[in-house]
Amino acid sequence: MKGHILAIAEKWQVTIISSPDDAGLLSDLDAQFIPLSIERKASPLRDLLALVHMVILFRREHFDLVHSIMPKTGLLTMLAGWLACVPVRMHTFTGQVWATKRGWKRSALKLFDRLIVLFATHVLVDSPSQRDFLVSEGVLPQGKGMVIGRGSICGVDAQRFYPNAQMRDLVRTELGIGIEQTVILFLGRLNRDKGMLDLATAFADIASRGGDVVLVLVGAEEDVPFSRVQEICGVHRERLHRVDFTPEPERYMAAADIFCLPSYREGFGQVIIEAAASGVPTVASRIYGITDAVEDGRTGLLFPVGDVSALVQALLKLIGDDELRRQMGAAASARALALFSSEKNTKEMLALYGELLCRR
Repeated sequence: MKGHILAIAEKWQVTIISSPDDAGLLSDLDAQFIPLSIERKASPLRDLLALVHMVILFRREHFDLVHSIMPKTGLLTMLAGWLACVPVRMHTFTGQVWATKRGWKRSALKLFDRLIVLFATHVLVDSPSQRDFLVSEGVLPQGKGMVIGRGSICGVDAQRFYPNAQMRDLVRTELGIGIEQTVILFLGRLNRDKGMLDLATAFADIASRGGDVVLVLVGAEEDVPFSRVQEICGVHRERLHRVDFTPEPERYMAAADIFCLPSYREGFGQVIIEAAASGVPTVASRIYGITDAVEDGRTGLLFPVGDVSALVQALLKLIGDDELRRQMGAAASARALALFSSEKNTKEMLALYGELLCRR
């Protein structure tokens, strides 16, 4: 959101409320920073305390507009904004945790999203297909959800993400990967919903067929430890390369030949358009959100979610055809910059803020 905040701060006074750990990341923005801890997982007592702190804060600051992102943060912010009588309360949906749940957990989590919509005056969704999904599930009333441009929460920055041959060589040298080797990249949290176990199984199959292919995993461990991925890959574990969370994803995009996101749920797939801008085609699951980021057969290949065999075949198709990868990478880069540029995204967000505040 940095690009948005920098532009918005030129016209209005901005306050950022986030985890105390984020202070360093946000220090270069022209905005007031207020630390507030909100745990990712449910914690009733601490969540209630956070809600009380928000209501007091909102009443003290007399905000004209509050804008939240992330599920639990959104529920607390929209409720606090309603209690504090903030006139414009906006939330951005970036994916649904309950999309892969069943039973009472799905119902409870879906209820929380419905409450967000109830207490919000305006709702943004970061992809058209996600908006359609929310409408079909009865979470979002027809006509209430808005999408900025063609999707994405912030667009892609062409100054950071672009084909970079020098960076490609540097990162591969750092990781001990040969210049001629084919690199499959996954960048995101290592968890089941991201399809990490499917990718590990697919890569073990691909590696067993021969060929000079490696898999690079970039991101923090969650419910799938890297040791589990190594176990699945067995004798081919030496072809795995692991990097923890990075604030510089563009470095690894530049080093990749194929980006892979076999996710079970996504709001949009921001990393896909970042890879695309870097000239890297994507193999990904055909689910809402991702279908907005990938043009199947032109900028990448989509496969049925959870179908490991289809994932293997899609990856093999790109691994075995250098020219197809080059064509798809070029088309992906052109599409990402034409439809999802951060400059265009920020301009439209700024216009929306201006319209809402003008009404106010």
